[in-house]
Parts: sequence; C-alpha cells; structure tokens
Amino acid sequence: MAAKKRRTLPWIALALWIGVLALAGPLAGKLADVQQNRQVDYLPGNADSTQVAKIQDQMPGGEATELVLVYQRDGGLTAKDKAEAARQVDKVAADHKLANEPKGIPSEDGSTLMYPVSSTEPGQDDEALAAFVDEVRQVVQGGDGLTAEVGGQGGLTADAKEVFKSLDGPLLYTTVAVVAILLIIIYRSPLLWLVPLVVAGVADALSMAVTYGLHQGFDITVSGQSQGVMTILVFGAGTDYALLIISRYREELRRKERPYDAMASALRGCGPAVLASSGTVAAGMLCLLAADLNSSRSMGPMAAVGVLCALVAMMTLLPALLVLFGRRVFWPLIPAFGSAPKQRKSLFAAMGSSAGRRPIAVLVTGAAVLGALALGSFSLPGDLKQEDTFTSKPESVTAMATLAEAYPEKSSQPIVVIAPTGEAKKALGTARTTEGVVGAERGRSTGSWTEIAVLAKGAPQSAAETATIEALRERLPDSYVGGPSAQALDLETTSARDTKIIVPLVLLAILVILVALLRSLVAPLMLIGAVVAVWGASVGIGGLVFDSLLGFEGTDPGLPLLSFVFLVALGVDYGIFLMHRMREESLAGADPSAAALTSLRTTGGVIASAGLVLAATFGVLMSMPMVALAELGFVIAIGVLLDTFLVRTYLVTSASVALGRKVWWPGPLSKEPAAGHEVLPEPDKQPAGAH
Repeated sequence: MAAKKRRTLPWIALALWIGVLALAGPLAGKLADVQQNRQVDYLPGNADSTQVAKIQDQMPGGEATELVLVYQRDGGLTAKDKAEAARQVDKVAADHKLANEPKGIPSEDGSTLMYPVSSTEPGQDDEALAAFVDEVRQVVQGGDGLTAEVGGQGGLTADAKEVFKSLDGPLLYTTVAVVAILLIIIYRSPLLWLVPLVVAGVADALSMAVTYGLHQGFDITVSGQSQGVMTILVFGAGTDYALLIISRYREELRRKERPYDAMASALRGCGPAVLASSGTVAAGMLCLLAADLNSSRSMGPMAAVGVLCALVAMMTLLPALLVLFGRRVFWPLIPAFGSAPKQRKSLFAAMGSSAGRRPIAVLVTGAAVLGALALGSFSLPGDLKQEDTFTSKPESVTAMATLAEAYPEKSSQPIVVIAPTGEAKKALGTARTTEGVVGAERGRSTGSWTEIAVLAKGAPQSAAETATIEALRERLPDSYVGGPSAQALDLETTSARDTKIIVPLVLLAILVILVALLRSLVAPLMLIGAVVAVWGASVGIGGLVFDSLLGFEGTDPGLPLLSFVFLVALGVDYGIFLMHRMREESLAGADPSAAALTSLRTTGGVIASAGLVLAATFGVLMSMPMVALAELGFVIAIGVLLDTFLVRTYLVTSASVALGRKVWWPGPLSKEPAAGHEVLPEPDKQPAGAH
C-alpha cells in the first residue's frame, strides 16, 4: 500500500494542477480587462474628493474629463499662432461635446496660451477616455517653432492608462528572467532551476484567476499597481518557499533511499516554518483591509491571494514534480543516498562565530548603523505631484511643466465644488469671495446637486492652492470640494491616517502568529523590533538617494505604509526560518549559544539565496515607468538585503546568544535544558542548500 501511494500520489497532484490550470487560465487572462487606474479609483472612501467624483458620475455625461490645451513659442506667440490655436480649439469644440466654452488665457510674457477644456463625452469608460484624449491630440498640433500639447487631469489619466497597459508584459518577463538567472547561479543545474520557476508561473496564473473572481464577486478594485505587486510577490515569496523546501529535500535525499520518503520528511521538517511564514505575510497584507485609501485596501487581499497561491503551489505541485523527476533533477550535483555533503568552509559559520564571540558589541554597532541610516528619512523629498508620477515625461507631464513655468501664480485646473442645488447661488458667491480664488462658474446639475468650477490663483498642488481648497471646505460646510488637487490632498491626509491605524494592526497580527509558532514572547518581540529597524533604515536610504541619485522629485504618500507592511511581513519570514531551526536545535538538547550558531550555519545559505531572489524581484519594480512603483521596489529591495545580510546574520544571532535561554521566555525552553544530547556547532560544515 505504501509503495502504491508513493507511485500514485505525485501523479494525482500533477493531474489536479493541470485541471486547476485549465480552469484558471481563461480567468487569469481577463484580469487586465478589469483594471481601474483612474485617480478616483485610488481615493479614500469618505473624503470630499471621493464624494465629488461619485456625484459627478451621476450627472449628465458622468464625471467630467478636464484637459488643458497648451500652445507655446519661445520669444512670444505670433498672431498667426493665436489664430491657428483658435482654429484648432474650435474644431475640438465642433467634434466633441464640451461642458464649457473654451477661452484662451495668455501668460504674462505672451509666450503661452492655455485653453481649459471640460467634457463629459468619455463618461467613466477608460477606453473611451483614452480615445477622446487621442482624438483631441490629433487636432492639437504645433510646427515651425510652435509647440502644442494636451495636458490636464484627463491627459494624465490617459497617459497613466497607457503606462499601466505596458506594465503587464515587461514586468512579468523581467521578473521571470531575474528569477531564472538567480536560480541557475544558486543551483548550477540545467534542469532544477526550471522547476520552481514553472511552479511560480502556475501560482501567478492561479492568483490572477482568484483575484478576477474576487473582483466579480466582491467588486474589489484591481489596479495596475496592485496587480504588478501581486506578481512580484508570487514569484519572490514563492521562490523563497521553493528554496527552503528544495534545500531540506536535498538533505533528506542523503538520508532516505526513496525520493517520496525524502520529500515527506522534508515537508515535515520545514513545512511548519513555510506555513507560518506565508501565514504571517498573508495576515500582514490583510490588515490593509482596514485602510480608508481604496488603493491600499484593495492591495491587501490581492497580495494575500498571491502569497497563499504561491504557498499552495510550492507545497503540492513542487514536491510532486521533484519526486517524479527523482534525484536526476539535481544533475550534475546529485545527492546520493548515504553520501556526506562536500566539506568546505562555511561563510555563515564564520559570520556566526564572530557574532557569537562579542554579541553585545555586534548588537550595539548594528543598532547604531541602522539608526544612522534611518535619519535619512528626514531628507525624503516632499509629496509626489501629479506631473512627477512618471519616470519618463509623457505629453501631459511636459504640458503641465510648461504651464507651471508660464503661469507661476495661476492654476491650470479647476477646483470642483459640488453644492446642494438649493444653495448653489449662495455657494457660488461664497466661492468667488474666498481668498485665493480668481473666478468661479456654475456648471451641471443633477437636481439635488450643482457643480461649480473654481479657479485658484495658486499653481496646482502648491501651498497656495492647498490653502484655497482648505478655505473653501471651511466656508462651504454643506458642499463637497474635489478635483485633481483636492484628490491629491485627500490621498496624503488619508495615507497618514491609515498608517496610524494599520501599523499597530500589522504588528499585533504578526506578534500573535510568532508567539503561537515559537512559544515565546521574547523571540517574537526581538524579531519584530529587528524588522521595524530595517524598515526605518530602508526608508532613510531612500531619503538619501531618491532625489540626489534617482531623480525622483517627490515621495508617494502611500510609500511609508506599503513599505512597512511588506518589509515587516516579509522580513519576519526569514526570522521564522532562523528561529524555527534554532528551536529545533534547542529541543534536541543544544545550549542557547550552540543552537543559535548551528541555526545560522544550517539556514544561512538558503536565507541568503532567498533574500537575493526576493530583493531582485522587488528591484524589478525600479525598471517600471511609475515613480510610486520604483520607490516601493527600491525600499523593499534594500530592506530585504539589510535584513538578510545584517539583521538575520549578525543582530538576531547576537541577540539570541546574549539572551541565552531568556530568548524563549516564558516557554519551557527558557526554564530548563531540553533532554537529549547537546548539538555543537561545526564551523567548517557546509550550509544547507550548498552543493
């Protein structure tokens, strides 16, 4: 019976996964079609700007698309230029249904002419908006020294849509290539690297299918940003789990004759750590459901789905494939039954020994380094403005740059006030007399609500315009104040609010899981403290390089929260791998110092490999054309490297040695030595996962 089970169970698992993939494939392909990348799709639930967008959707034609047609000539516009601009604007008005009569506003130096244009023609459809903007751009053309560009919120939204459409393919291909190269280097096998990569690809397809189902069933928002992060997480975390499982499987193949038995032992040995690791990450991600910011709230379940799909695939499909391939999958470095691993000096044994000799000195030095790096966070550039959201410069961005230079004291996009229709006349008068307002016009109406377009003196997202928005909200308590700049302000405010609420939730959720796994309070607190320090240092490094080296002129408001959630959840992963092995050694009878050093020696190689893979996958985000993604990828990649090569290797090991049995307080391991023989460290023994 046992022999039959060994033969059939891997084939059954493979058949089930083929069936799952057949069902998931078509659904996964539909996920890109339901992406929502408008600014309103990222907004906080209860903010004024969100209510404005919702009410505009109910108005005739839906939410208005705001464009600014910009004509500019160095040295000043000629009469011919102005006539041509007027002709083109008239054609736009004739070809499309506009909500306003475009009027040219010249700059003081006469070099620039802008025409604010508002239209409800595209409605809420992303494709229709992109087509509308493209048609306007075909009409608005320069030449002979005259530049003509289409900017405004509608132009930015259309350009962002094109950027997000371009993310899916390059992001996936680059991630796969990076992971493949690292796995080939790690395994030095022509076949083995392909197995976890294929399994990760299957997990990614499954995660997209499940996410599509969640969108259809629960209407969760799917954005290009959240889908990209989910793909990165599937490949990064999934490959980490594969590295741990394969490393333990290789060990067991030297002890067990049959691959099936070796895999069963490997899963029994590392399975709890992998389950706890994935559970920790998923729990941390699900804490984002408490966010008021829609983009953060929707990313939570998507990230959790990605991690859990990676877990299921790596715990079922990966073992099945490895068992079916047998030992030959490791060729040319095949672990023979009864053989001993090749003896060679272990880097991690040497590092552990140095940490073990002077643990307090290592702890103080490491803490000082992390603290000094964290000070760099005070150098972070200000909040990211709309025109700085792309790493490249699409037409909408260059148009806004032209406007900012030509109209330093004038806004190029309206502030939208939605007032009760019965109070619209009074609201219009109040808006016109508000400090910082240069004009206001009454717009559309639903019967219950009336739209008022307000033009501020201050440039978009400047301190002056922000003050005007806040003044309007104070003076019009029964109205809603929105528009692009108000949306950016609400994103910033809500991100700060979400951080204060979600950070404690994440820490509490992870603490509970760690306490249950490690049967200790001290060890979990030590691990959490370490990853929080890593997060601070990583953000600090970002503050030192974002503007000066990378050319990012602002910081995404969501960066602190998202980087914290990802770094804490993922960083604790490696702590789990290390401390779980340390607990095994302690239960086997090793004294605290020996358990800590043996744990580092046996898991150091696989943790280093996993850290490199995870850092590289998130580093892929830096090649994407969105500043928010590039900043998130940089901070997480740097944090993972710090966690892998400084915190896990030196600080956690040193703290464990310094604390001794107190690290397991109040569990039984803290009170008396476990029965059995003592396991002494062997500095020259190779780390797990090496060949």
